[in-house]
Amino acid sequence: MCEIPFGRLKNYLAEKRNFLLRLLENPVLLEHESFTDLLMAVFHLTEELANRTDIDTLPDSDLQHLSGDINRVYGMLIIQWLGYMKYLKTNYPYLFSLAIRLNPFDQHASPVVK
Repeated sequence: MCEIPFGRLKNYLAEKRNFLLRLLENPVLLEHESFTDLLMAVFHLTEELANRTDIDTLPDSDLQHLSGDINRVYGMLIIQWLGYMKYLKTNYPYLFSLAIRLNPFDQHASPVVK
């Protein structure tokens, strides 16, 4: 099991809260139910983390709960990203080329064409 930097994630999501709220307010995005579900899962995770004062002293049971919330968000995010890549590949192959090289799920991603 990988070590999850809960404190860093908590701070990052708190910093992005206003941006996420603006996404949730966008009626065009709300038409896409699966994306709305992803946003709701992210908000749930954000609230779970925000309501814990000392992340470093949480019991294993709570860390497991938070890990489940993170896995939910990550799984939904992958599905959204793959759908977007399929859309780009079909409609905008030149945009797809760069997007696939900048794959956010690949730590070694590079814009350089190899």
